[in-house]
Amino acid sequence: MAFWRDKLKIFKIALILSLFGGFVFVYYVYNPSTTLFIPCPFYYVSGFYCPGCGSQRAVHLLLHGNIIGAFRFNPLMVLTIPIMVYGLGVTIVNWIFGTKYRFMLFYSKLFIFGFFGIAVLYWVLRNLPYYPFNLLSPVG
Repeated sequence: MAFWRDKLKIFKIALILSLFGGFVFVYYVYNPSTTLFIPCPFYYVSGFYCPGCGSQRAVHLLLHGNIIGAFRFNPLMVLTIPIMVYGLGVTIVNWIFGTKYRFMLFYSKLFIFGFFGIAVLYWVLRNLPYYPFNLLSPVG
């Protein structure tokens, strides 16, 4: 029985590494600003930037080590990445090893409503055409 549990853990680890490797490969090799990537549907329909606009280009720049350029495309996403990576890491460890660790920050109402409020404020401010708020819009 332990043999199959170990095989299942190895399979799960290989699956995660394959998916993560594929994601890194695609965003490292293909530049979202020059290749055919899915555009933001909200921007396409309304002409306004959503909180996620510029994230694909920011991830591409982060994988190339250009933190300032990535920050210029989507500062909220760049600042949120460490929290999301840690939370995703805890979830993956739980899935692979059958543990029940929790990232307690995600269970805090203050964090959830606070982050939602920051995202909505960021959404509104990045669409204002006035300096310094126009600096929040993604560079074209």
